Amino acid sequence: MKQLILTGPRKSEVIDVPIPAITDDQLLVKVTYSGLCHSEWYPWATAAPGDILGHESMGVVAKVGQHVKGFHVGDRVTGLGGGAFKEYIVMEPAKTVHVPDNVADEDAVAEPLACLLSAAMKLPPETLGDPVAVVGCGYMGLGAISLFKAMGYGDIIAVDPRKEALENARRFGATETYTPDTLPPYYMLTWDTMKKPDLTRDGTNADLFNVGFRRVMEFSGTESGLRLAGDMVCAHGTLGIGGYHNDSLRSIDYKLWNFKAITTINCHERRIAYEAGLCERCMMLLSRGIWPFTGLADERHIYTLEEFDLANEEMAAHTDGYIKGLVRT
Repeated sequence: MKQLILTGPRKSEVIDVPIPAITDDQLLVKVTYSGLCHSEWYPWATAAPGDILGHESMGVVAKVGQHVKGFHVGDRVTGLGGGAFKEYIVMEPAKTVHVPDNVADEDAVAEPLACLLSAAMKLPPETLGDPVAVVGCGYMGLGAISLFKAMGYGDIIAVDPRKEALENARRFGATETYTPDTLPPYYMLTWDTMKKPDLTRDGTNADLFNVGFRRVMEFSGTESGLRLAGDMVCAHGTLGIGGYHNDSLRSIDYKLWNFKAITTINCHERRIAYEAGLCERCMMLLSRGIWPFTGLADERHIYTLEEFDLANEEMAAHTDGYIKGLVRT
C-alpha cells in the first residue's frame, strides 16, 4: 500500500509498505480522505526524515477483528487516530464511529469537527441572544461561527485580515465582519480606549464592562490574533483560545489581561474517550442539519498523496479560495 513519509523540511515522498495486520480487537480501514490540518503545517515545515503526519481520517471498514462488535466490512467510519496519510490504517473500535448515510464522505472527517464542538461548548452564551466575537476565520473559525449560531448567540462579530475569509464568515452566520484595522474602538478594551471617557457604544457611556465583549473566541493561531482577541474582551469577560500555537512562543500584554480580570480558557481537548464521543455527536448534528457545516473542501483542494507538499503550500497561502483541504487515497 502507499504511505506518505516526510524526508525533511517541506518535503515528502510516497513509499510502498505492507498493509498493516490487525489484532482481534481492531479494525482495518481503507482510507477515503485524510484532512489537512494547520496544526501540522509547522511539523511539515520543520520535519525530520521519517516523520509521519495525519490525524483526520474517514474511510471504509476493510477487515473486522473477531472480537469487535458493531462494525462490518463496508461500513463508512471516521474517528480518531494518527498516521492517516496512507491507504490503510488500523483503528480502535472505541475511537471509531459510523458515518450516517446522508453525510458525504468529504464532510465526514470527524476529528476537527469534534475539536470545534469541544471548543464551542467551553464558551456557551450566558443568555440566548448574547453577542460573541471570533478572531480568525479559517476553517476552524468558520466552524465556531456556525456552531455559535446554532447555540443561540445573537450578534456574531468576525475578525480576519483577509476579505475572502470575512465573506465566508458571513456565509456561515457572522452578522458583522471586520479586518483588524477597521474594528470599531468600542469593540476593544485597551489602555488606549480606557483613556477615552466619551467613547460610547449604543449610546451608553463607556466603562470597563460595556466596551469589548464578554465572550471572545480566538482561532487565528497567530500572536497578533491572540493579542487582538485579548484586547476585545471586556472586564470580567472570557477569552477562549482555540488556535493551535505550536510554531513559537507568544508575547501578550498579561498586565492588561490581569487588570481586566478576564478568564482564559484553553479550548483544546486531550480526553480521548470524550473526544471520540464528540465525533459521534458531530455526525448526528450534520445528519440532522442542526449544524450545517458542510461543503468546505471543493475539488480544487482535494489532493493525492503525491501532492501533499503542494497541498500544504496552498493551505498556507489560501490559494483559490482554500478553506479546507483533503487528501484522497
